Amino acid sequence: MGERTQSQYVKLKKDQVPLEDITPGELNQPIEVPQLAVHKCMECGQPLPESYTPPADEAWMTGIFGCAEDRENCLTGLFCPCVLFGRNVESLHEETPWTGPCVCHAIFIEGGIALASATAIFNGYIDPGTSFLILEGLFFTWWMCGIYTGQVRQNLQKKYHLKNSPCDPCCVHCCMHWCALCQEHREMKGRLSENALSGTTIVSAPPIQEMKSSDIKDNPETSSSSDKNHEHTGLELQVV
Repeated sequence: MGERTQSQYVKLKKDQVPLEDITPGELNQPIEVPQLAVHKCMECGQPLPESYTPPADEAWMTGIFGCAEDRENCLTGLFCPCVLFGRNVESLHEETPWTGPCVCHAIFIEGGIALASATAIFNGYIDPGTSFLILEGLFFTWWMCGIYTGQVRQNLQKKYHLKNSPCDPCCVHCCMHWCALCQEHREMKGRLSENALSGTTIVSAPPIQEMKSSDIKDNPETSSSSDKNHEHTGLELQVV
């Protein structure tokens, strides 16, 4: 007999077996393939480059000065803008609770307004240099808050591909903060209601069919045949 050919497989000994423990389901995890994660066009399905950003050409549902269109929203933004800002952030980022942004807005915006009012009231009792420093700090705080709230507005515009209206988001919040909050709340409220209506399907139940005694008298043959079929099948039809 010829010589035994050498096997291509290597037999592992006990000392060579790896000692790593494999948890159940560890080998069944999904694998991310970068080549397959390609952005495609919603209309034609063609692949898009990674640097592609959809154009921001969508118009806002309401104008910047349309606060009176939603009375409840307008009153909340006028007397409790911190609550309205917290609701906007929570609607935009579901994982973020509304209490955090609300408290931050109340400390920096409402607190700054209260401090500026107190400085103006006690103008004669406070040193002019101190008043100037307080007002300068408040102006800087307002500018920083405008940038922060403008970033939230910019994220909203990126989500729904909205264009700048009437100007840059940070400038809008610095100059028309209350109007911007109300407009953003109306926009998200309208978008969410549209998505809810488009995702639901209304199905109407079929009309209930009843057999009257006059029909049975007119068509005795059909009634007798239906009775026979009912005896054989033993099934009843019910309207769901």
